[in-house]
Amino acid sequence: MVKALLLENIHPLGRELLAHAGVEVVTAKGALDEDELIEALQGVDVLGIRSKTNVTARVLESAPDLLAVGAFCIGTNQIDLRAAAGRGVAAFNAPFSNTRSVVELALAEIIALTRRLTEKDKALHAGTWDKSATGAHEVRGRTLGIVGYGNIGTQLSVLAEALGMRVVFYDTAEKLALGNAQRMRSLDELLDVADVVTLHVDGRPGNAGMFGPAQFARMKEGSIFLNLSRGFLVDYAHLRDQIVSGRIVGAAVDVFAEEPKAQGDAFESELRDLPNVILTPHVGGSTEEAQKDIGMFVAGKLRDYLETGATALSVNVPALILDRPRDGSHRIAHLHRNVPGVLAAVNRTLAAGGANIESQVLSTSGDVGYVVTDLSTDLPPSELAELLDMEPTIRVRALHPDSED
Repeated sequence: MVKALLLENIHPLGRELLAHAGVEVVTAKGALDEDELIEALQGVDVLGIRSKTNVTARVLESAPDLLAVGAFCIGTNQIDLRAAAGRGVAAFNAPFSNTRSVVELALAEIIALTRRLTEKDKALHAGTWDKSATGAHEVRGRTLGIVGYGNIGTQLSVLAEALGMRVVFYDTAEKLALGNAQRMRSLDELLDVADVVTLHVDGRPGNAGMFGPAQFARMKEGSIFLNLSRGFLVDYAHLRDQIVSGRIVGAAVDVFAEEPKAQGDAFESELRDLPNVILTPHVGGSTEEAQKDIGMFVAGKLRDYLETGATALSVNVPALILDRPRDGSHRIAHLHRNVPGVLAAVNRTLAAGGANIESQVLSTSGDVGYVVTDLSTDLPPSELAELLDMEPTIRVRALHPDSED
């Protein structure tokens, strides 16, 4: 039986979908560190994580049974994708499922900070009636600067315009501006005009430390800052200085460079106890709706990979959209290094085993190739062993009811 380990409170529907597909599922609430994960992965075929568990090259090297990793979130920087591909471990994520939840949180925080609702709330809880319009503004007519114009940034752009905001954005890639949004040629150009700056970039290593003293100094006096993407992007010590000095009048932070591993653990940050600062525990995508959709989406991708070899939307191996094999056919899935002659060598081996090819699809991406072949007859063990022994082979899987990987 295939075994899956799901960490970090993945939605029960994800577990149920895998169990319904015949997978033995083990769950754990918190994240695991490297040594704990290595120990837990012995005999495990499928791993499900969220943002706190790191799947390093060492972890992958120590988990020979692992076939696939599902990141039940948007980001995949916590997985060594290249090392995973090199060991035949397909990785999947949920690039769209929690977009709306993150956007709604960002909008709520922009309005709350612009109206200084956090300070009004704190004063009333302390027993002080502070009825004043000083420092409170409408968001209508103010300029929102979106850094990173991907799935979240674009949807935030559309909804912010509906509230009457002017939207400018900056992205290193060419992106189509939606609505009346205006593309800025540089981050500095965006910072010069934005009343609210919000980060929605990915977690690639090159983005680490992208927002520090120079960027905060460039922001307009009296502006607001949000980070709902990755904690290691921002120099929070300098952000604290900017808030204390009054240059930045509000901030919302959902992500931190170091985050507690489990529910209820202690939390420390230089941003605690500051006025007009909203701190949330990495809950941008933590709505019941988003977690349900993510659980179903990623678990579905893992199930399809196990059952059919399909890799559509995989983030590290070539993408193949595959139907289930025809009744009575036998499927061979072959991950290999992308070098010349592999397909010819595979087909010679299949022919030597007397196998008749019904269909065959090949895709390559970077250093990795993936060929899936449906045969009308089973492949003899000697030929299957020959495929495994081919020098470019990374992993071979035989997919039909009576076979084992």
